[in-house]
Order: sequence, then C-alpha cells, then structure tokens
Amino acid sequence: MKIHILGICGTFMGGIARLARELGHEVSGSDANTYPPMSTQLSDLGIALTEGYGAEFLQARPDLVLVGNALSRGNPAVEALLDSSVPYTSGPQWLREAVLNQRWVVAVSGTHGKTTVTSLIAWMLESAGLQPGFLVGGVPLNFAVSARLGTAPFFVVEADEYDTAFFDKRAKFVHYRARTLVINNIEYDHADIYPDLAAIRRQFAHLVRTVPGGGLIVYDSGDGEITEVLEQGCWSASQGFAIAGSADWRARASGDRQLRVIDPQGHQHSARTPLLGEHNLRNTLAAVAAACHVGVPVAQSLSALGSFSGVARRLQVIAQRGGVTVYDDFAHHPTAIRATLQALRAQAGAGRVIAVLEPRSNTMRSGVHGAALREALEAADLVYLWHRKDLKFDAARALQGLGSRLFVSESVDSIAKSLIPALQNGDHVVLMSNGSFGGLHDKFVAGID
Repeated sequence: MKIHILGICGTFMGGIARLARELGHEVSGSDANTYPPMSTQLSDLGIALTEGYGAEFLQARPDLVLVGNALSRGNPAVEALLDSSVPYTSGPQWLREAVLNQRWVVAVSGTHGKTTVTSLIAWMLESAGLQPGFLVGGVPLNFAVSARLGTAPFFVVEADEYDTAFFDKRAKFVHYRARTLVINNIEYDHADIYPDLAAIRRQFAHLVRTVPGGGLIVYDSGDGEITEVLEQGCWSASQGFAIAGSADWRARASGDRQLRVIDPQGHQHSARTPLLGEHNLRNTLAAVAAACHVGVPVAQSLSALGSFSGVARRLQVIAQRGGVTVYDDFAHHPTAIRATLQALRAQAGAGRVIAVLEPRSNTMRSGVHGAALREALEAADLVYLWHRKDLKFDAARALQGLGSRLFVSESVDSIAKSLIPALQNGDHVVLMSNGSFGGLHDKFVAGID
C-alpha cells in the first residue's frame, strides 16, 4: 500500500511512518519544516520527504493519507485531499487498526513524564526478553529509534491527550484501548484546544472508560486531579504510587542515587538509578508497576533501570567543554521546567545553573502560565529567554521578579553572543525547547572554547 503522511516530521507521525515501513508499506510524507533528527531518520528508511503543503502528493495517487493533528481546514494539502477521492484517516486511528489490534497495549498518559516512562517500560520489557513494540514521543537512547513493531503481544505507546485530527476532536489516547494504563499526572496544558482543566479531566475520564475490567490503571496517588477523574467512574483494578505517604508502590532515594522500592506486598527492592530528580522517582515507580503487570518481576525491572540510557532531549548531556556542561531538555511546561532545574541544582553543587529557554508550545506562547513560569525558573542562577515574535505575552514583564538574573532577547544569535563570554568553569547550561530553538544548540556548543 502507498501511504502518504501529512505532518510527517512530528515525533508521533514520524513514528507512525517507521511502523508503516516495517509493515511493508511504501511511505512518503510532507511537512511545513523538515529538519534533523526526524528528517534524517525518515530519509534513512527510504521515505521521500516534501517540504511544504502543496497538492503534489496526490499526483502519485496514494492508497491512503494519514493526516497529522497540526493540519486544519484551509491548509492547501487538506483542501486538495478533501476534494479528491483518496481515503484518509488519522495517525491514532491507523495505529489502532494496523498495529495495536490484538496487542496488549501499555499506554502512558499524563501531562509530564510520558516519554521517559514509556521508554523505561519498553527497556524493562526488552531486558526481560519480551521484545516489545513501542511508539515514543522522543528517541529512547537504548533503542536509537522512536518506534518499532516488536514482537507480539506487548506494545508500549506514549498516550497523548492532544486532539486526534481536524476531523476527529477526541483525544488521541482514546484510540489505543490500553490494557495497562499509566496516568502520571494531570495539569492544565494545550491551551489552544482545551479551555480549562475540567475539559482535560473529561478526556482522561473517557480514557479510563476504555480500560477493560481485567486491566490495570497505575496512577500517582498524590495527584488530586487523577483522584477526581477516577471518582467519576473506574471499572478496572488500580494501583497508586507515591514517594511520600501511603500507596501501593512507594520509593525512597538516598545518597549516590540509591533507590529503594516497596511493592504492594510490602517487599523491598534496592537499585541504583541513573536518573536525576524527584520527578524521576515517580517515573520509575510508574514504569516498574506497569512492567510488573505484564509479568516482569520487580527485581528484573530494577536491574534494567541500571542500564537505562535515558531519552534524547530529556536533560541529555550534549557537550562538555571548558569546564561547562551543556544539556538539551524538552521543557514544554512550567512544572517540567521546575523539575528539571531542581534536579540539575542538586547535581550542580557549587556550579551555576543557567536556563536558556524557548517558550514554543501553544500553551507556553499564550502566556497562560506566566506566573508559574517565573516560579519554575527561580532555581536557575541565570535565565536567558528567546522572545519569539509569536509570543503572546510580555516575557520581560512576566518574569521581572527574576531581576538581574534575566536576559530577554528576540534574537537567538544575541543570546549566544551574550552568554558564551559569561560562562564560568563549573557552569551547567540547559537549553530548554520542544523545537529546534532557531539552531541555537549548534551555535552555542560551537562557540564554547
């Protein structure tokens, strides 16, 4: 079958493309911007890429078009598709019908931590010899790819609450029919499609209703929003996890990243974790509990944790030069930013923590989290912010409480030129963006002596 994917360079649709190629389909795609690493991954698979959303893709007469949720009515490619007789569907619907049908689906949902937990579960199952399939909204460094079919029965999928497509406004995750569901946390996000937190809770309530009675919901027992969702109706077994207070799964961390996990039977398990931060204790508990549900013993999961290499762009070290360590981090929400900076602060010791931020997501650009963003950045010694032209709030004013620690510029080059001479031995610099950051990563690293 000839499949064309509109919006192919997003992490989700790029993963869909890889799965379609593994199934033997001829795949092509188009996107407004094609850039590495996704464009490189797709080209290596022999997938023809077209930049822009013209109607040329219809000339090859694909058998099916998969439409990414970034495209809407008025887009030239969408209008041409609707005027044609070519069948089309969404990425999540295709995934359900072509890949997930008859699989044991482990779905990881929540505002934060989805990519890390999905990658962790996939690695725990892989280390147990189960060869799972997976689709991750990032690149797990243990696998070096964002998706693969794997071997039945298990498939681990990052389950996003964003809407499915312009013709299907349900959340993507309701398509997956999870047997094992993780709900990490619930906060307000995606301000472009959800008017308030209640609307997001409603989507999670729909998700809970898709889990079979013989399935399991693993959730953060200290998250009041999740509790409220479950109280709306839950027909499956559930297990809570926590790092403080009572829960089915608990964890404690001590010096030198030593981790102690207490399972629902009260048994204690010890391991050393490579992951920084309190948020990653929760991520680890969620992954261990989910892996246990599909049959991986706790001790085996924790053994796999020791060899977990992390995920690209999740506090990933990309350079160490001149006594300066540079990290790349996805950073799509104030809560994630705060967790990252707090983890880095604990790691840095006497060294400075410097946050360099691109507010890129629709929610971040809207300014709805302005006050929360300032609080999230308090853990940094210096803050450099790219004031994109499409920013809908005055960042300098919203963050003025940071005082002299704050540098705001409309130019990426200006940020690099200002920061590089100010670097000191022992600095930890984290570049925070869920996009390309205008090429700052390469410019900044190249400029460090």
